[in-house]
Amino acid sequence: MSRRNDRWRAALPAVAAVAGLLLAGCASMPDSGEVHAVDSSQRADADSQVRVYGVPPRKGEQPTELVKGFLEATTSDDPDYATARMYLAKSVKRQWDPAASTTVLADMPQVQVEPGGRDRDPGAVPSRRVKLTGKQVARVDVKHAYKPDDRTYEQSVHLTYEDGEWRIDVPPPGLVVGVPDFQRIYRSVNKYYFAELGPGAAGKGRDVLVADPVYLRKRIDTVTSAVKALLDGPTTWLNPVAATAFPPGTRLAAERLSLDDSNNLKVRLDGKAARVGERQCQQMAAQLFYTAQESARVESVTLQSGDETLCSLKRDRAADFGPDQTAGRPYRQYFLDSRRRVVELADAEDEARRVAGPFGADGPRLGSVAVDRDERLAAVVSANGQSLFVAGLEYGTQPGEARLTSRGGAKAGLTTPSWDGLGDLWVADQDPEHPRLLRLREGKGAPEEVPVSGLDGGRITGVRIAADGVRIALVVTKGDRSWLRLGRVERQGHDGRPELSVHDLRSVAPNFVHVDAVSWAGGSRLLVAGNEQGGLQQVEFIETDGSLSGVSALPGITGVGGVAAPEGQGRATALLAERDGDIVRLLPDTNWKPVAKDGAAPVYPG
Repeated sequence: MSRRNDRWRAALPAVAAVAGLLLAGCASMPDSGEVHAVDSSQRADADSQVRVYGVPPRKGEQPTELVKGFLEATTSDDPDYATARMYLAKSVKRQWDPAASTTVLADMPQVQVEPGGRDRDPGAVPSRRVKLTGKQVARVDVKHAYKPDDRTYEQSVHLTYEDGEWRIDVPPPGLVVGVPDFQRIYRSVNKYYFAELGPGAAGKGRDVLVADPVYLRKRIDTVTSAVKALLDGPTTWLNPVAATAFPPGTRLAAERLSLDDSNNLKVRLDGKAARVGERQCQQMAAQLFYTAQESARVESVTLQSGDETLCSLKRDRAADFGPDQTAGRPYRQYFLDSRRRVVELADAEDEARRVAGPFGADGPRLGSVAVDRDERLAAVVSANGQSLFVAGLEYGTQPGEARLTSRGGAKAGLTTPSWDGLGDLWVADQDPEHPRLLRLREGKGAPEEVPVSGLDGGRITGVRIAADGVRIALVVTKGDRSWLRLGRVERQGHDGRPELSVHDLRSVAPNFVHVDAVSWAGGSRLLVAGNEQGGLQQVEFIETDGSLSGVSALPGITGVGGVAAPEGQGRATALLAERDGDIVRLLPDTNWKPVAKDGAAPVYPG
């Protein structure tokens, strides 16, 4: 029997025990009484899956099998990797740091003894070198941040002979796992920090929480591990545009956190948090609330230091800091009808109606639309792609003069515009002679060019700015290929005015060689339409760190030229797509259904 089968055999007693409880329960199952809904969000993940345990090394095990056993043991649900450490030499058992990094391979690595790995000195302690090889797809760093990283993987492992057995004295850095094990062991969780909006930020842009996705082990005290990751600070990529309310170096005073019977979370911090003021304490509690909420339903958070209670934050007050407070309503969509006028549609409606104001009236045909997150203003691009207009969504308003004009020609005009949660409007000019990303303050100011580093000769052909204003999704085209990149909007400035720039473009959909459309679909999730090499077009959710989303796969659809998803959190809502010149909608638990013939440019507010 293989070592992997041994792992499952070790778990069988637990499976049998659960089965026995279920069978016993059937004998006394009630046949009357009220039916009550069960909130699946309150079911602990640890109780919903069978745990897998590692197998210790066997006596007399040879180097190749010993290394395979070590790799298997690192994929178990042992919280402290105690079984995996049994494979290590005494000199490295304590020094080995499995949290240093995780290398994700397409499959478990191939293991073979390196040629010439035997010692030639008869008096030396016997040793061997074993080579690990495979196809690397990603890495998770010490701050638990996932990053796609496609390359060939090669790593040497050194073994020594100790007390009559082979043991590893130079293990691979961190962990090495295959994709199937990675998906089984880890889950994506959002930590939350405050957006750094630069000088002059006020009003609705203040105290906006930004999702910072990380990968944590699924069944190893998820609430505590998420809070510890939060206290470690933002991931390297987000750090320049995010801030934490916790004093530097703050740590938990207790090793384990748990919710009480009323889903209240008490967090005892060390002395570094003892002297924070009420406002700062509320901000800290908000970060904890939304981070812990990723793993369990939380009703309130209480912060303590020593025997002193610092502050408490309940669910209703936590909404004041919610990451979706500037995201716009998640149940109203907009698009262009057959006469290229702006129309609106709600989830519960089957027929769209024209919006108030000049863009819903008969007039020049429009090419694309963006509605601000307060749903008071709309920005439209003319059908020829050359002119941008902004006007109110109310009767009696006029579009006035064009706010921006492109000279790039019909096939290289302005992209669909996009509003951030601060009320600013973003658009890219695709003019081949002068491509540029632009921001119009509050949709009214003069267009300001925003420098973008890392385009590598590509041209921006799609723009979707996040509600928080510090992350921007860009479709970058070069030749006949287009890629999805996520940029960081940095706001350095003086005299009370920020100077904007976009940095550190990261690959978000590395498997796609052509991206047709993108929409924000949550705090750290995007809805993307595109093609893999030689494949049919597909529409799927992708996390902002480039990993595939854990959300269920969407029904297949092709011929998509635009997509729209709600950015706010909360209940499930509709997705919209432009397919072969029509508008189709996907409601929860249904298939794509047409809602408008000859429509175009679907969007949610933003």
